[in-house]
Amino acid sequence: MEDLNNHYDRIAVAIDYIKTHFKDQPDLNEVARQVHLSPFHFQRLFQDWAGVSPKKFLQYLSIGYAKTMLQDNGATLSDTAFETGLSGTGRLHDLFVNIEGMTPGEYKNGGEALSINYSFAESPFGEIIVASTSKGICHLAFAANEADALADLKSRFPHAVYRQTVDRIQQNALYIFTQDWSRLSEIKLHLKGTPFQLKVWEALLNIPLGHLSSYSHLSAAIGQPGASRAVGSAVGSNPVAFLIPCHRVIRATGEIGDYHWGSTRKTAMIGWEAAKNYKEGA
Repeated sequence: MEDLNNHYDRIAVAIDYIKTHFKDQPDLNEVARQVHLSPFHFQRLFQDWAGVSPKKFLQYLSIGYAKTMLQDNGATLSDTAFETGLSGTGRLHDLFVNIEGMTPGEYKNGGEALSINYSFAESPFGEIIVASTSKGICHLAFAANEADALADLKSRFPHAVYRQTVDRIQQNALYIFTQDWSRLSEIKLHLKGTPFQLKVWEALLNIPLGHLSSYSHLSAAIGQPGASRAVGSAVGSNPVAFLIPCHRVIRATGEIGDYHWGSTRKTAMIGWEAAKNYKEGA
């Protein structure tokens, strides 16, 4: 994944421009100028990153795409978004990710007696920090600044013992970025959360790759249709970026909405996954 992070910085600028100006349908030359590349080099860079052309990606980012995803087959979206098996090209690969909640003692005591390994790595969406206990991944976040990212991790588990090292649990989790789907059954999560939060995070895992849902659909999926606000709060407190796909939840209007690690990154994830799903179904 050499230079992947540097590539994402440029891709993010391009995506932010496309997202802001998609109604004007900017052409290749116009977007390439925003990242100071020739149209040829920008097209090649974008194709390498997303697997599709900037023009195709623009289609995935449009409000029309989001609305189509939300309204697909009328009222059956929740059935398709939260089904409990593989869905053809939609591949509910996230169902292979297993969640184990921390014990009340671990939850209450800020990770006392926990030994946490952490490391920094690159992803298609920028540098990340990933942390693990002996039972699974406990934290994954995008890390614009390594010192700040580590401080945030330690604030979540103030009494844990930390060691900077890459272990097998982290390696298994990072396979998702290289599309080695055969290893996803080995991903385990060890999460600090309330029973309600864990329930919401488990529901997020049921949203297929390349699909979107809304907060109201998510509320219905956990059997609490009137709890959209509480569900939104639980989604926003997701401690494991990307693996628990909170980026797949958008507003009922079809707008992308906010994201803890930036709306441009959320937009990039949605488009990147839509491109992967499109290629699988081609």
